[in-house]
Amino acid sequence: MAEWFWYFVLYSFIGFVLEVLFARATVNPKRDRKCHLFLPLCPVYGLGAVLILLLPPAVLSNPLLLFFCGALAATAAEYVMAVVYHYAARVDFWDYSHLPLHLGGRVCLLFSGLWGLLALGLMSLIQPWASVLIPAIPGWVTLPAAVLLAADAALTFYVLRRTRTTDALRWYLRLGGGRKREEQAS
Repeated sequence: MAEWFWYFVLYSFIGFVLEVLFARATVNPKRDRKCHLFLPLCPVYGLGAVLILLLPPAVLSNPLLLFFCGALAATAAEYVMAVVYHYAARVDFWDYSHLPLHLGGRVCLLFSGLWGLLALGLMSLIQPWASVLIPAIPGWVTLPAAVLLAADAALTFYVLRRTRTTDALRWYLRLGGGRKREEQAS
C-alpha cells in the first residue's frame, strides 16, 4: 500500500511540473498551476497514473492498448477529479468547453489523446525508474508524509470552499510583491 501512496505522490508532482511547463509554453497568465495549498502537487495526474499502473499486464505491455486504455483511465480520473473539485471544493481548475468534443467542459478528446501519449511515456520512461526508487523509500517516512498530504488536502479544500477561487492557492504571490513580478513577466 505504501508504494501506491508514493506512486500517487510522485506522479502528482510530475503532473505539477508538466502543468507549469505547459502554462509557460502556452504563455498562460496563471503560470504556477498548483492544486494544493502548500505542496506542489496536481492530484489528477497521480490518480490517473495509479489507474494506468493498475491496468492488466497484457495492456501495459502493448503500446496500442496502453495508449487507448491509458487515455481512458486518465480521462476517467480527470472527469472524477473535475466533479470532486466542482461539487466538494466549489471550484473548477480547468474548463475544456471551448474545445471540440468535450463532456461538460471537464474532459475532451484532444486531452484524452494527450493522456494516452503520457501513458506511453509513463510506462516506458518514468515507471522503470520509479519501480526501483519507490521501494527504497524507508517505511517510517510514509505515515508522516501521508499525514502531511492529508492535512494539506484538507486545508486546500477548506480554503477553496471558503473563497470559491483557485487563486487562493497562490497566496505566496502576495508576499514580497510576487504578483507584480508575475504580471511583469507576462
